[in-house]
Amino acid sequence: MSVIDWSVLIITLVVIVVYGVYKSRGAHNIQGYLLGNQSLPWYHVCLSVMATQASAITFLSAPGLAYSSGMSFVQFYLGLPLAMIVLCITFVPIFHRLKVYTAYEYLEQRFDLKTRALTAFLFLIQRGLSTGITIYAPSIILSTILNINTTYTTLFIGSLVVFYTVYGGTKAVSYTQMLQMSIIFCGLFAAGIMVVHLLPGDIGFSRAISIAGKMGRTNAIDFKLDLNNQYTVWTGLIGGFFLQLSYFGTDQSQVGRYLSGASVSQSRLGLLMNGLVKIPMQFLILLIGVLVFAFYQYNRPPIFFNSFELNKLETSKYGPELDKIKVNYNRAFDEKQVEVNKMNAALDADNKALIDQQRTALRLADEKEKAIRKEVTDLMLKNDDQANTKDNNYIFLSFVTQYLPKGLIGLLIAIIFLASMGSTASALNSLASTTVIDIYKRLIKKDATDHQYLQASRLATVFWGVVCIVMALYASKIGNLLEAVNILGSYIYGTILGVFLVAFYVKRVNGRAVFFAALLTEAIIIVLGRSEFVAYLWLNVIGCLLVVLIALIIQQIINAGRSNVKREGA
Repeated sequence: MSVIDWSVLIITLVVIVVYGVYKSRGAHNIQGYLLGNQSLPWYHVCLSVMATQASAITFLSAPGLAYSSGMSFVQFYLGLPLAMIVLCITFVPIFHRLKVYTAYEYLEQRFDLKTRALTAFLFLIQRGLSTGITIYAPSIILSTILNINTTYTTLFIGSLVVFYTVYGGTKAVSYTQMLQMSIIFCGLFAAGIMVVHLLPGDIGFSRAISIAGKMGRTNAIDFKLDLNNQYTVWTGLIGGFFLQLSYFGTDQSQVGRYLSGASVSQSRLGLLMNGLVKIPMQFLILLIGVLVFAFYQYNRPPIFFNSFELNKLETSKYGPELDKIKVNYNRAFDEKQVEVNKMNAALDADNKALIDQQRTALRLADEKEKAIRKEVTDLMLKNDDQANTKDNNYIFLSFVTQYLPKGLIGLLIAIIFLASMGSTASALNSLASTTVIDIYKRLIKKDATDHQYLQASRLATVFWGVVCIVMALYASKIGNLLEAVNILGSYIYGTILGVFLVAFYVKRVNGRAVFFAALLTEAIIIVLGRSEFVAYLWLNVIGCLLVVLIALIIQQIINAGRSNVKREGA
């Protein structure tokens, strides 16, 4: 990167951190630290909720996902608006009325302590692992720019976020997130314009989309009912609805954001606006990935997008073998260019038969290119069996650093950093609040002073920061980060949502029944998930419904047993 880019990056990051710390000025009690004294307006709530969900993973992995397999991932969010409506009607007023710090406090009032502790524990496991993945995402950027191992960059990024989260608590998180999202929207818009600008002079936006579409990259909507297909309208509307309802309704990283709203109406308005804005935002991010794909049909893409791993191979004893593969790769790209130009001519002539013929030719050329790239990754593993052979998360970053103008590169990289910092800070804050309120305060030290709980919250933030950084060091082995986070969540969110739905709507079920129902359901979901029998989004639906059904059955057995005991006693 140039001096201008480094200046833009550093100034943006410093301003964000200083602004958040200044606006929070430290928290003097536990309510201020964990809930921001419940004083934030709806637009703060909306942007904070969006920033928590839109991590660096979104801006690194989503364009890479669209580049590799198209825009079908946008269907993941189709259930979001409906989930926001349900939340506003049920969850938000209940949590505000009960004046809880965490979502899990309500479960002890409704059921018992062990049910509260179980759901809190499930959340801590899921969010702790996911946050590690979130921290890893921006470390990829620094690693690529500085050409150093991600271990060092992961430690740096993790430490930076832990600092201002420990200092300022939820207010620092919310204020920084509001500024972050404003910069993110501007940067994304600029990136989209620049990708189109960099296309060849005779290839405009619509032609680029047409070329990408003929190669299977604009498949945004799929109405087929296929349980094995990860992304369809039905998995999005049904599975996505259950996942989003559980994420926003029972995940403390989100509940903590809208509990900081000044009133029920402010929290509701913030959530509804999030439901309206999130799908267009995600569509834009995926569209940028499709445009990058179109750009690389006219400009030769790297044979492997992770430059750090590629450099290792180039300087190894396998360098000569790699050079031979590169020759084949360049030849394959030139051949594909011929087919792309033929497709342009077919589109100009509006010749349907020729278009169909070229569609087949382009897809074959695409597969040939993938096969050559596979030779490179096989060679990497020969050289180093610990090599990171998945470069999906590096695609957009590689394009940004190689082709965008000075200044904009620094801004876009700053955006990815900001997104990671926002979501990571929210997660650390929620992990700390759940640990202190649901575990420490309830099970370990019930009668501490407010100051002691505040100090415990700061220590818990540091503890979870260390745990998440350690997890981040192992995140390079898990493939596309965006999918990994959502798959991990799907193993747990359905179960937690089922517990809350029983709490809200099935009054005849008690804590003992729902506790064992949750344990049994989680075991079933783990088996189903590992078997890959169904697409991961359906795990949210299955988990939720199983908890409700099994809890009703167990409660019936308990009631029948009590009746028998009473009859025998009589």
